[in-house]
Amino acid sequence: MAFLPDGAILITERPGRLRIFRNGVLEPTPVAGVPEVRAQGLAGLMDVALHPRFADNKFVYLTYHKPPNGVITLARGRWDGHALVEVRDIFTAIATGNASRIAFGKDGMIHMSVGHGDNNPEQAQDPNTLNGKTLRLRDDGTIPPDNPFVGRAGYLPEIFTLGHRNPLGMALNPVTGDIWECEDGPNGGDECNVLQAGKNYGWPVVSYGRFYPGPRVTERPWQEGMEQPAVFWVPAIAISGITFYTGDKFPNWKNHAFVGGMRTGEVPRSGHLERIDFNDKWEELHREGMLRELQNRIRDVRQGPDGFLYLLTAENDGALIRMEPTTDPASVREFR
Repeated sequence: MAFLPDGAILITERPGRLRIFRNGVLEPTPVAGVPEVRAQGLAGLMDVALHPRFADNKFVYLTYHKPPNGVITLARGRWDGHALVEVRDIFTAIATGNASRIAFGKDGMIHMSVGHGDNNPEQAQDPNTLNGKTLRLRDDGTIPPDNPFVGRAGYLPEIFTLGHRNPLGMALNPVTGDIWECEDGPNGGDECNVLQAGKNYGWPVVSYGRFYPGPRVTERPWQEGMEQPAVFWVPAIAISGITFYTGDKFPNWKNHAFVGGMRTGEVPRSGHLERIDFNDKWEELHREGMLRELQNRIRDVRQGPDGFLYLLTAENDGALIRMEPTTDPASVREFR
């Protein structure tokens, strides 16, 4: 989801619809102007983000799987108040059923994730493919000259980091200026990583995870030259979106991270939200599971401009949930 200056919220739905929630109501007609989307398996319409200077240029960015082959694509359009206009693809990556997230850095560059692909996970370590990478792009989709691998033989110049599995969350840490990325392990080994230019995050050479039938991905959870996660989960929580709280509605949670989880350890109806607090070196101090009673898959979490937390569920009857500071559970409002 992305928050417009007038208080409305743009929300992507995987089949290819961009919806708008305005004045307490989900408008029934999808937003016009979204490109045709290949929505098969896990593929479809993915992330939405506003340009940091949206007030001036009205640019809206989408990631989606482009037909016919499902190539992960970054598109940019202009918001005219009701629809997307002048929409065009500004970057195409690879055909993969994995998700793709985007986040703007403090330097105005777009960070975009590309999953490893299920057929050949070792490609996440290949610097000549985009599988299992995060990318860094200008706001028009071109490659910045200061990317870490520009001019290096055998490396694609758009790559910012490598060695990722399936990134489902990406957010700017507003305190440090770092981009944090959350990725699904298989059964165990979900990670939150602090992205640093040119670094290797290990998949599938190092991992804390297990494959779904039970065997470990690898016997090596650590190797020199490969980065350790800031936070990891065993068993997996099927990690998804991430946000850092900076508002005043929950003063005791300032600078805490919130991440969505879709199920814990392969247990049905075990999705929830997790809150993580850190010391002054951004080392984990504590984590708390929240909203387990909803038994919903939490797909995304964002802080709204009003200081409340907003969540999206990945359910057949999906919900937009607003969290407010109260001890009365009945005051949690859902908009379906």
